[in-house]
Amino acid sequence: MKIILALILGTLFGFVLQRVGATDSRKIWGMLTLRDLHLAKAILFAIGVSSIVLFAGMSIGIIDAGHLSVKSSYNGVIVGGMLLGLGWAIAGYCPGTGVAAMGEGKPDAFVYVLGGLAGAFLYTLSYGAIADSWLFSPIGGGKVTLAATGEYSALIATPSAMLVALVLGGLFAAFAVLAPKKI
Repeated sequence: MKIILALILGTLFGFVLQRVGATDSRKIWGMLTLRDLHLAKAILFAIGVSSIVLFAGMSIGIIDAGHLSVKSSYNGVIVGGMLLGLGWAIAGYCPGTGVAAMGEGKPDAFVYVLGGLAGAFLYTLSYGAIADSWLFSPIGGGKVTLAATGEYSALIATPSAMLVALVLGGLFAAFAVLAPKKI
């Protein structure tokens, strides 16, 4: 059943990516150069709405925080994020949009996905050599969420943390709605 749900959700996600233009490397380049904010608005709106749904659902008990999988923050995340951003800027795709664009049959997306797989393979081969390096030193408290979720500590350790999370989600969504599409 889980694989069927994953296929359905993945198909819906790819459909939405295609509909908002995230599979068009020119639109992504427009966003990254701050000339066309359409995609940025879509991303910010999705983050805002999903944050509101997540934290509101946890607050009223319909979403079990035990189902969340919070990853640790460590130095390698910063290095990896810079590499991802560089690749995103050069290729015009991030991993999700690259796979969706590949599904549309775009040749540059095939090259992008193959490059990503080659990078993952090289990381796997080099992991043993870098596992004990500074790259895996925790930062920011390791596994941390914005508001307390049970087993994970929170950046804001007060009873009003959920309210702060909801307000931030609302601000993201409001900015997405109010910001211009073009600068």
